[in-house]
Amino acid sequence: MRIPSSYAAGYEAARAVDARLADDFIRHTMLGDPLADRVVEDLAAAFAPSEVHPLIASALRDPFQLPDGLPDSLRELVSEVSVIPDWYDPKLAQAATRGFIRNSNIIPAALAGAAIVEGFSTLISKSFRIRGRITQNGVRRLRQNLLHLADQYLPGGMEPGGDGWRLTLRIRLVHAQSRMLLKDCDEWDTAAHGMPISAANILLASTTFSARLLQHARRLGAKFSDMEWEGYVHVWRYTAWIMGVPEAILFEDYDDARRRFEIGMLCEPAPDDDAIIMANSIVNSAPLLLGVKDPKERRPFATFIYQVCRELVGDELADQFLFPPSKRVRQVPLLWLKHRLRRVALERIPGFHKLDSGYDYMEMLDISNVGDFEQSYSLPTTVHDEASRPW
Repeated sequence: MRIPSSYAAGYEAARAVDARLADDFIRHTMLGDPLADRVVEDLAAAFAPSEVHPLIASALRDPFQLPDGLPDSLRELVSEVSVIPDWYDPKLAQAATRGFIRNSNIIPAALAGAAIVEGFSTLISKSFRIRGRITQNGVRRLRQNLLHLADQYLPGGMEPGGDGWRLTLRIRLVHAQSRMLLKDCDEWDTAAHGMPISAANILLASTTFSARLLQHARRLGAKFSDMEWEGYVHVWRYTAWIMGVPEAILFEDYDDARRRFEIGMLCEPAPDDDAIIMANSIVNSAPLLLGVKDPKERRPFATFIYQVCRELVGDELADQFLFPPSKRVRQVPLLWLKHRLRRVALERIPGFHKLDSGYDYMEMLDISNVGDFEQSYSLPTTVHDEASRPW
């Protein structure tokens, strides 16, 4: 097994905790997504960049009646993910939708204030920093993540042809295209960092946005039934499968996702400059996402978000990210109390919902609006995003 040098020390530490999962993770740091990689190679070889959007759009419009003229690889990809796996449970997915909508005032905070930041503590941050997409468009990235979550948990969203299903495939193809561009980039060191946007990277991101995000949301006051809790991870398991995570390393439930997150994070090297850049870009973009544009208002709001993020991810990681030092007053317990009191008032005080100005599901949909994004299946054309055709 080839072990990228950046992972060597962490791999030994992880093996001492769980050798099987550590081996699984490291083995997949050298693997991309063979089928999606073949799709983007075939598209690049036979079609102009301007032809990519209409071609992919025609393939995803109705996955059960594919048009003529598609590359065989694209036809195979769409056909493969149009067959729902036997393990997928619609009842769990319905429970996840109920829990997601009820906690839609908290999940975005857990996403932007902790889960994405933790995700960028890994080597996936290097591929994003090289491409430059997030340092220039951090707000757009947060909106895309929120849109993806909303589409995943809407009824029917992840059924073949649904909005979440199509968006997940778009993300998978963007990853494949980025991987193809990065592999030939002088800034990428395969021997040290493994495959760009590897299968291990996508697995770890999926556990971060599922099991780990739930942990953060609970600390902020979210309330899920047991079925909703497992359903939330179950939908992400299905999403990760559509996104190309091999079944050999795909998590089964919350406990498995949490364990794979822990072992994967042990394997990862300490955050470097790229991780620091990406994590701080996300935190500083959060005020803009919520419409706070005045610099005098943004600075204290960003300070508040930094404090919440530090409390959620822990002082060790926050210090590695060079976040501002901790404040004396702890914000997470106060947020937990605020959210729980709001929930009690909504459930027990007649008419309270008419007076409540709190953040809700419709507001989440509003701030996740990225214009024509979900209608575009164009792919990046250069390593550095500023030189790419719009996508």
